[in-house]
Amino acid sequence: MFLIDTHCHIHTLNYKKLHKNIKSVLNNAFNKNVKMFLAVSTSVQDFKNLKYFTKGQKNIFLSCGLHPIYKHKKSDILDLENLSRQHIVIAIGETGLDFYRSLQKKREQIKLFEKHIYISKKLKKPIIIHSRCAKKETISALYSCHIKETSGILHSFNEDIDMARKILDLGFYISFSGIITFKNADYLRKVLNFIPINRLLIETDSPYLSPEPVRNQENQPSYLFYIAKYISNYIKMDFLILFLFYKKIFLHYLN
Repeated sequence: MFLIDTHCHIHTLNYKKLHKNIKSVLNNAFNKNVKMFLAVSTSVQDFKNLKYFTKGQKNIFLSCGLHPIYKHKKSDILDLENLSRQHIVIAIGETGLDFYRSLQKKREQIKLFEKHIYISKKLKKPIIIHSRCAKKETISALYSCHIKETSGILHSFNEDIDMARKILDLGFYISFSGIITFKNADYLRKVLNFIPINRLLIETDSPYLSPEPVRNQENQPSYLFYIAKYISNYIKMDFLILFLFYKKIFLHYLN
């Protein structure tokens, strides 16, 4: 039995000061029974860096996407589709809408998001969504593009029950990061109680959003253990049973 980190940026950890190499990061994770990883990219160049960095690691799967907070070239969309055809790429993203901070205008973000949805449907690969301060527009884009023809994850969920309900109605999965462990996240724990266990995933989003009790440290995949343990205690589910659920859910998601 093992845990799966469904969203990490493993290639962007601090390898100059904190980690010897990717093998040391993976060994830390293995020691906490975290043994499968979905490594997520945010631009064409970032994907190329990610692919090179994780080459030969059979337990690391990749996603390919253009993050909404960055400015992207027109040619990146064509590159995105071509790169996403690779067997090692199992998901499209990280994509979505971020109206909190972005180098792109809202309309540009929406168009880019819609293109990701189109590619997701065309290639029949699930989509990974980032949504911040854009709940209404995110849901609207998903419905208008008929997202039910594919599946996906709303990652690092930090919204309300209404958003969760709409995402679940679309057939999506909801993934919690270390935010769920924060002392001021009571609003999010109410959502956790609402989500069916078979639609729930967990992630580190490392190197960001380290969970308690390691919140002041750089996040890494091994810290997924703390998130899983916290959720297990909160929903009063045996830890080993939760292990089995997450493995089954993620493998079903891949298919």
